[in-house]
Amino acid sequence: MTTIDKSAATRGGGRTRSKGWAATLPLFGFMALTFGIPAVTLLIGAFTVKDPQTKVSAFSTANVTASLQGNYLATILSSVQLSAVVAVLGAVLGAFLAQAVVTSRFRVLREAVLTASGVLANFGGVPLAFIWIATLGNSGVLTKTLGLGEAGWNLYSFWGLAMVYLYFSIPLMVLVMTPALDGLRPQWREAAQNSGATSWQFWRHVGIPVLAPALLGGVVLLFGGAFAAYATARAMVGSTVPLVTLQIENALTGDVLIGHENIALALSLDMIVIAILVMAVYLPLQKRSSRWLR
Repeated sequence: MTTIDKSAATRGGGRTRSKGWAATLPLFGFMALTFGIPAVTLLIGAFTVKDPQTKVSAFSTANVTASLQGNYLATILSSVQLSAVVAVLGAVLGAFLAQAVVTSRFRVLREAVLTASGVLANFGGVPLAFIWIATLGNSGVLTKTLGLGEAGWNLYSFWGLAMVYLYFSIPLMVLVMTPALDGLRPQWREAAQNSGATSWQFWRHVGIPVLAPALLGGVVLLFGGAFAAYATARAMVGSTVPLVTLQIENALTGDVLIGHENIALALSLDMIVIAILVMAVYLPLQKRSSRWLR
């Protein structure tokens, strides 16, 4: 290639790269509009306090401090506890169900379960709450038929809400784990068996390390879904179970002290910080475990 050809190729590559960057500008603009502006507004509002008498705004950490005390702190801890329970139980049950689907010899069963999981993983909100209330509520069909009310069953409780969240969390975990389980090579199990390893030793030293990124990713995904859920809990339990999302709604609708309207933004900031902390724990573990997939 001559010098002229090289120069032309260089100019052509430069134009291609510039066009590539130009093509991403709409995406960055959309992200700035939908994520950047709300994030900046939230951050400014969380650290802004308005005097109820003079109406003068000032920078202060009073909102964040108040959001980490008393009833506000209780709702955050309750949401974290509920999300952790749903994430762990959903990950375990979903992983076992995914393993059963992958090892099944019936292709129709596999496709049916995966299709149903895709639908149920996106089924939530008020319709989901209505189904459970009509089925296992105080006047639900199964509650009346089986006499669950006399046995102490209460759907409108912490564990009742956790069970409802598992309804869409387990199918989501199945969708996450199925491709990872399909990635386990049969040669690895055969090599382990030829070396005299038991099934437990294979899963301990090979299977679980390989699946660790998907498992951890599933736990984080389920935690985030349960932590941010609002409509289902609002329609089903109301204020019976203290949750930070419901507390934010109360703050936004005016159920706060005068001059403390921005506490809702401070609670939202707390949720973001918790999500970042969860991801900070997950990412190093994923990086360490991903070496098995190379």
